[in-house]
Amino acid sequence: MHNSQDLQKVLEIRDAILGGDEKRLKEQRDAGKLTARERIQKIADAGSFVELFAMVSQDEEGAGVITGYATIGERPVYIFAQDYTVHGGAMGQLQAAKIIKLLDMAQKTGAPVLAVMDSAGVRIDEGAQAMSAYSEIYQRMARMSGVCPMVSLVLGPCIGGAALLTQLADVSIIAEKVGQLMVFGPQVMAAMNGLAVDADKLGGANVAAKMGACALVGKDEDEAIAKAKQILAFLPSSNLEDTEIIDTDDMNRILPAIDPSDASSLLASLADNGVYAELYEAYEDSVRVALARMGGRTVGFVLANGKLTAGALQKAARFVRFMDCFSIPIVSLLNTCGVEVDSIEQQGWLFKAQSQMLYAYAEATSPKLAVVTGDAIGQAYVAMGGKANADVTYAWPTAVISALTPEAAVAVLYADEVKADKDLTVDAARAKYADEYIANVAGAVNAAKSGMVDDIIDPAQTRVMLISALEMLASKRDSNPPKKHGNLPM
Repeated sequence: MHNSQDLQKVLEIRDAILGGDEKRLKEQRDAGKLTARERIQKIADAGSFVELFAMVSQDEEGAGVITGYATIGERPVYIFAQDYTVHGGAMGQLQAAKIIKLLDMAQKTGAPVLAVMDSAGVRIDEGAQAMSAYSEIYQRMARMSGVCPMVSLVLGPCIGGAALLTQLADVSIIAEKVGQLMVFGPQVMAAMNGLAVDADKLGGANVAAKMGACALVGKDEDEAIAKAKQILAFLPSSNLEDTEIIDTDDMNRILPAIDPSDASSLLASLADNGVYAELYEAYEDSVRVALARMGGRTVGFVLANGKLTAGALQKAARFVRFMDCFSIPIVSLLNTCGVEVDSIEQQGWLFKAQSQMLYAYAEATSPKLAVVTGDAIGQAYVAMGGKANADVTYAWPTAVISALTPEAAVAVLYADEVKADKDLTVDAARAKYADEYIANVAGAVNAAKSGMVDDIIDPAQTRVMLISALEMLASKRDSNPPKKHGNLPM
């Protein structure tokens, strides 16, 4: 027989543990931030959140994190949300223990993890034990990478070890005004360097986005949460599942006339209902990467546009590996005149970045489609559209595929002819032989004749052709040789 007094006592202890500190709660409100529980309510389907390890505590103080599971869009997701009202959400042994247990459960059951980050840092009073707590979480996240998707929401300060947690996630999303990503906070920076810098200028949303430290930015907490839900909807629950097929657009839709350099219009025209989620938009925009659906299937777009920088190549490499983790088809759209060599000193970084992109594409066993919409010069074609890599490669009629730009090829191959052509100015002669080089060597027709592309297609039919290829490749089975793991060029 249950004793009502015993139950009441337990409930009182539980309320004391879960209540948080009133001063911290006021600070949270004054900063314009939601509490951890309010955030979970906004994230999870109504009434679906089930809290786990709720009473883990010391001296009747909580661990500074709320952990549990819920459904989001009717799919199971594990959630941990740092609770700023308990020791400022600072990481300590108890918080780490709760997070580690949650990550273990997610990996065993094959469900995504959503981390809601908002922490004043680490429990300094715990000393080295607090640092060890971080290392255990890093180890779990590294092991879980590629097994279940991990998304981090930065809705408060993330300094030092907490910032590293967000980088180990597949996708990190930050909210303006409230979120910060920093190696050292303003106080430490002032103590170390005598620099007085506020948190937003040091690691606010716009700064983090420009550095490539976060994949998406929300103008406030609500938008950041909405973006997290959108990303989770694009992804499977684990690497053992396929992404959900949601067919809501005409598979035979014709594309309007589009300039290949108009990347946004091209992405919107190809994606179902014009909806796509672009990652790292503010970082190295000569490569643009986005999640979308085509014919109801999730795909990852990699769009090379202009001269490619080292940072852009690394951005593409990470995205391709992310897509391949979960067997999501990769659709590459090429309109690039090659790599950008800013200076002699930058060449080392550049060829390392090139090798990383080449490696990522070569290692990927997901379906790989490519469309040369404009120029495909040098290693960009080799990595993204080369026949050793891509399952299917198409070209638009005006495409140019070459080791060098036509202008550079003229300087190497037609230097004598340019000098000998007295009927034309030097510039006119160069233009003439560039056209000749395209017609005889580098044009789409020659690429098709030599088997470098599978077909030359009408640009208006691009979406139709890609969806058809995706249907054909849906049953693709490919794997790398048995090994512990490859050695990614770093």
